[in-house]
Amino acid sequence: MYLEIVSPEATLFNSKVESVAVPGANGEFQMLNNHAPIVSTLVAGTIKIRIHTESHLDYDQLHPEVKPHMVDNKVLLINIKSGTLEMKDNKAIILAD
Repeated sequence: MYLEIVSPEATLFNSKVESVAVPGANGEFQMLNNHAPIVSTLVAGTIKIRIHTESHLDYDQLHPEVKPHMVDNKVLLINIKSGTLEMKDNKAIILAD
């Protein structure tokens, strides 16, 4: 699946991913490939991204606003204050503050 994280200032992240876990208003939830369409509000917390095995994440090319933390070579953590998520047709878009 494809993930794009956008802030009012810039695109913070866009790449093919294995999964993404987000801090939903009713608790954290994870989305995998072929997840059902969903729209959700997000609260302050951490987005956990598992990078796709075929993708190579260039840490230096991430937007400076992201201030990500790599758990290992394939897991990226990004803190957000709030946001909105839409998942449809194997593409997740997060509008983050």
